[in-house]
Amino acid sequence: MLPLTDDVYRQASACVHCGLCLPACPTYNETGLEADSPRGRIYLMKAMADGRMTPSDNVRQHLDQCLDCRACEPACPSGVVYHRLIEQARTIQAERQPKHGSPIVRALTRRVFTRPSLLKVALLPARFAQKLGLWGLTKALSGKPLGRLTRLLPASGAVWERSLAARYPAEGERRMTVGLHAGCVQSVLGQSVNRKAVALLRRFGCEVVVPRAQRCCGAIHHHDGDTETACGLAQHNIDAFADCDRIVTVAAGCGAMLKQYDELISGAFGRQVRDISELLTELDPPAPTHRVEQTVAYHHACHLAHAQGVADPPMRLLATVEGLTVVPLTEADLCCGAAGTYNLSQPDMADRLADRKLKHLQNSGASVCVTGNIGCALQIAAEAHERGLALDVVHTVDVLHEAYLGRSPG
Repeated sequence: MLPLTDDVYRQASACVHCGLCLPACPTYNETGLEADSPRGRIYLMKAMADGRMTPSDNVRQHLDQCLDCRACEPACPSGVVYHRLIEQARTIQAERQPKHGSPIVRALTRRVFTRPSLLKVALLPARFAQKLGLWGLTKALSGKPLGRLTRLLPASGAVWERSLAARYPAEGERRMTVGLHAGCVQSVLGQSVNRKAVALLRRFGCEVVVPRAQRCCGAIHHHDGDTETACGLAQHNIDAFADCDRIVTVAAGCGAMLKQYDELISGAFGRQVRDISELLTELDPPAPTHRVEQTVAYHHACHLAHAQGVADPPMRLLATVEGLTVVPLTEADLCCGAAGTYNLSQPDMADRLADRKLKHLQNSGASVCVTGNIGCALQIAAEAHERGLALDVVHTVDVLHEAYLGRSPG
């Protein structure tokens, strides 16, 4: 039996099996198997809840292979909130098999990735290897799953990223106080984007606060079935950002989780959360003054386009940049295979989706891929490097910072 709550069971029952979710599902697109589609997974979960099917390793594999990208939700005419189903199923599975999966992956994702200071310490040997010119040897000697981690690490970066925790005054008249959720992996491997986001927000009249007391958003815990820890982190962050008019993030996965706090804990915190592209659009900035001569393709991060419903703001902002050519990208909103820690727990499917994404990027003719999520950026850049492709991967903030404030280091 799979003891779904009444609310979640009603969500499963609302599925009319129309199949409109199938073209939107990355795993179904790859395997063609009904059990790897949202419709098929809902059938499996409901059958277990009704006692018509017993949990098995085979069933769990189909459920685990779901990316939780939420592309099926906007495609569903019945309004099934699919992520509630898959997340509750995983919570139940985690309670029954708390040590399921690779212990190395569990330790890294739950204890290291979610603590920026510990992550920086863990990366020190790799960073020193890069500085000493030994990075190629280090990557060659790394076994699974550490080998996949070494692939994801950018080829250059600071040995130790300094914290941004501080209060930054607005330039000119203050319009609002904005709290920046720095993110865990984002603040270690994408801190330059955080710095540029602060600069942009200050430029347009925002006082920016980066609370030292903030913690991991809880997405990894929640998607892994540990709802209790996720709720604890949610309450901690709600308290940390209590004096802010808006809470902004540059990591789509974190943003989606922050907006989901209202589902976990009653309140209105999620309504204050904005992706950086949303907030900049609301601020209605003047046209940029610097030209950016590049041809780019835009990859819609799943947890930005599908989970948050934010697809138009980044495109509108990029369209204002003189000299920038944004070319169409086939399947621009199909998952790249990163999906948080999915590329570590489901490496085969992650590689297949990355290969699919890179073929479309090659066919687009763009030399730069723009996206709004650190996980997507690391995944696409790493896979492009593995294949010897000349492709730069940047954040939307990188482009906007250059367009408004000019090119700057880091």
